[in-house]
Amino acid sequence: MYRLVFADSDGELFDHPSLRATGRTGDRFVELGRDDLERLPAGASLVLVPGGRPVGITASGRFTLLEDNPWQDGPVWAVGALLPQGYTRIFLPAYTKDNGDRPLPLFGYTAVACKNGELYAASRLTDDPQCWDPSHYDTSELPALVKEKLARYPANRILHQLAHCSLKYHCYTAQNIFYGRWEGGIPVSPSCNADCLGCISLQSAECCPSPQKRIDFKPTPEEVAEVAIEHLRRDNGSIISFGQGCEGEPSLAARTLAQAIIKIRKATDRGTINMNSNAGYKDGIYAVCRAGLDAIRVSMISAREDTYNAYHRPSGFGLSDVKQSIKHAVAGGVYTSLNLLVLPGLTDREEEVAAILNLVRDTGLNQIQLRNLNIDPDHLINCLPAGSGKVIGIPGMIESLRAEPGLVVGNFSRPVR
Repeated sequence: MYRLVFADSDGELFDHPSLRATGRTGDRFVELGRDDLERLPAGASLVLVPGGRPVGITASGRFTLLEDNPWQDGPVWAVGALLPQGYTRIFLPAYTKDNGDRPLPLFGYTAVACKNGELYAASRLTDDPQCWDPSHYDTSELPALVKEKLARYPANRILHQLAHCSLKYHCYTAQNIFYGRWEGGIPVSPSCNADCLGCISLQSAECCPSPQKRIDFKPTPEEVAEVAIEHLRRDNGSIISFGQGCEGEPSLAARTLAQAIIKIRKATDRGTINMNSNAGYKDGIYAVCRAGLDAIRVSMISAREDTYNAYHRPSGFGLSDVKQSIKHAVAGGVYTSLNLLVLPGLTDREEEVAAILNLVRDTGLNQIQLRNLNIDPDHLINCLPAGSGKVIGIPGMIESLRAEPGLVVGNFSRPVR
């Protein structure tokens, strides 16, 4: 039996003596079993669910709200795991909240359980996390590497932004610029043409505060190229990516990016130039692709128009524009991925999976990258149109995607040069 995990107000962890572990998919609670769980991955973080009261299930199958700590006096709180990259969430934690509570912080809470003193998470390993293993990041030498690079390029505003992101936000793609390896992020755009419910750099109503601040300047092509050239020349599977969590939509800075890419490729033919985008601004996408973009990753919660619009809240474009941008990139030889924002009970509905597969077949997408959506599920469900399709489960969704001929399914961008 997998036991319910909960915590007290001091963050001390307990497993319940009789209540079994539960998870949530959409608005439905389920009991967690062996096929749903794997040992808590190294690098995962356990966190309280603010305001969340844990729900367990009795041996007779009755869902029960846990109100009192059986081990000591005091309130109890639901617990979730924040997964390291490379793991896809299968179930959300099961809890209840008061209606007046604010939406949860923008994290990807995952259900946890305990058996024989060991912790488990409702997750699946869906890609090789070697380059993104937390042990490679926030090392003791990082502050010195940041200081040394800033001393060499004191006027480069991008590097000052990345230094802040590395040391305060602990952003891995920012840190890779200073480590000189793998995928390094280069933010370029302070503005956006969408207002996504789960945006991590700007919340228009601050209903759930953004965990980081968006850049407030427009880099020059020279600043972009200066950072990119040194990173790509290392030729160690190096990638530079525009479209980071601390910025808006990079294609809105298409003129800057196109000029920067031309400068980069005059200096080196090594490494991969990637852009993470909503792909709504077609002219910008076309210009950056013409300049020599190697790969593009398009973020999307759904390939169904009503769900897409309710989450992304686009301005001046629609899902049809995004599809045209994807087709243009594929036709131009740009390796094209979908950054699929995954939430149990939504993304794994039959109608959603069918729409994604139709998009793949219609556009020729090369890869789907699964991304655990960081958002309060109640807040999201209240903002989206009601779904009607059967829920096949996240494992079933992954199996359906992997059965598509020629489609790569994982979590990470890959070098393509």
